[in-house]
Amino acid sequence: MGNNSKTAVHFGAGNIGRGFIGADLQDAGYHVIFADVNEALLSEMKSQGSYKVFIAGSPELTKTYENFEVLHSQQDRVKLTKAIADADIVTTSVGASVLPYVAPAIALGAEARTRKDKLIVMACENAVNATSLLADEIAHHSPSVENIVFANTAVDRIVPQQPEGSEPDVLVERFSEWVIETKNLKGKLDIPTAKFVKNLQPYIERKLFTVNTAHCSVAYLGFRKGYATTGEALHDPEIKKQLLAVLEETSKALHLRHKLDNAEQAEYVNTTVKRLENPLLNDSIGRVGRDPMRKLSRQERIVSPASTLAENGIAPTALMLIYGCALRFENDNDASALKLHEILLSNSPGEIVKQVSGVSPEDALFDYLVGVVDVVQSKARSAS
Repeated sequence: MGNNSKTAVHFGAGNIGRGFIGADLQDAGYHVIFADVNEALLSEMKSQGSYKVFIAGSPELTKTYENFEVLHSQQDRVKLTKAIADADIVTTSVGASVLPYVAPAIALGAEARTRKDKLIVMACENAVNATSLLADEIAHHSPSVENIVFANTAVDRIVPQQPEGSEPDVLVERFSEWVIETKNLKGKLDIPTAKFVKNLQPYIERKLFTVNTAHCSVAYLGFRKGYATTGEALHDPEIKKQLLAVLEETSKALHLRHKLDNAEQAEYVNTTVKRLENPLLNDSIGRVGRDPMRKLSRQERIVSPASTLAENGIAPTALMLIYGCALRFENDNDASALKLHEILLSNSPGEIVKQVSGVSPEDALFDYLVGVVDVVQSKARSAS
């Protein structure tokens, strides 16, 4: 178990788990118990007893981590329940869609808890208020969650595609941001690398509408022009210009929503573009563009800021270009892209907007989206 008195159970031993959240927790003195279902990875971590985190472009910052153990979420259920019952905190980086599958284990562990202090649960996912989603799932399995404190978080670190056979070592970018909402926390959590704020929403949306919007915009624009990687796409002056236009629009939306300081946001945009231009963080268009159905949904990175602009009488021209490119995105290995293609072939523009993006005719954005879908369908028909 290690000599430390502080313990964290972290669901997800993937790249973000090992290279960001699990690493920050170990840096903060926590003994981290990684729970995952990837047998090959867990076996590798167990036999090595350590792993390295490499910082892209800064070999001198390489760190070795060994204050951890691993459990198989399915095969080691009894041990996992005990670990959660005894833990100080539980964190996740499994993907928002996987949260319903880890909720039962957290509920079981919380019910087995005999400690007087409450268990702190934080979902560190690429989604708005992911911890609240997890809390709802846990409530389905355990009606009484009085001994759990839920704290929403916003996380940001780019992890590029890893070299073949490099696990469990992981390469990450130097930049990272972990913001934790203090609303439900009684005392201060001892995680030096995290930033603690009273209201998380501006930070979640700043990241989602800047970093995530930028990343997928490059992918969808790049796909349209036949590029294979985000790095190649960003070298194209036209794509770079379109990206900056998109970020100008999302910055306007953020200012309208949260009154973010314009100079600070401009600096954040500048940092984001530099991060994406880092050749060491190059990624495949297919990977960054995957799951277009989620990315085109109502509260997500394209439609949500575009809707704010439309409500305020501002035409979201650059964002509509990305919406159209996303509708045309193809990836035969991505169920979401295949489903989107199917919906496009068999529905009217208005129905597609409602089904894919959850936008109704009363929304100021509706007509903009219908116009984009109409053009995409017309091009598809003339091409076939």
